[in-house]
Amino acid sequence: MALAAAYKGLDVDWVDVDPADRTVVRELSDQELVPVLERDGDVVIDSTGIIRYLEARHPEPRLFPREPARRAELEVFLEWFDGVWKRPPNELDAELSSERPDGARIAELSLKLSSALDTFEALLDGREYLFGEVAAADCSAFPLLKYAALGPEPGDDELFHQILSEHQLVGDDHPRLRAWIERVDALPRA
Repeated sequence: MALAAAYKGLDVDWVDVDPADRTVVRELSDQELVPVLERDGDVVIDSTGIIRYLEARHPEPRLFPREPARRAELEVFLEWFDGVWKRPPNELDAELSSERPDGARIAELSLKLSSALDTFEALLDGREYLFGEVAAADCSAFPLLKYAALGPEPGDDELFHQILSEHQLVGDDHPRLRAWIERVDALPRA
């Protein structure tokens, strides 16, 4: 969301929420996941939902292509990212937080997460960004993929961020992905 808002030149009043106390998020949105956008009485949850909301109200510069086929490709990617890619890190979080973590299940989920890096590497073949130019895909994927190359910030001990750092390491076999992470990390954020 921070990338999308900055790309569109929008100012955002950012509120950091303690992962251990999501009361303010729950009171605003009736759920505990972040990010949440509140604007003019509208409450929008989920990064992709927020990006779509911003695009609908501030269409320029565009984060979704005008051409129907290109937009459909981007929508398919966003559905895959939200529905398929996000599953292993969330399941790893649940498994590692359980009373008796299953080592075999952890290894299986870790492999799924790290194997997905090949998909991103392939998407970046001949491209600077996931869909050629900065798009909703970059804004949606970067906040989670950045941990593969940058790791968590000092003092960040959130388990989910540790999972994203430890179970999807970008090595020498993913140079395009590493360069993309560095390129997107250099973009402004709101």
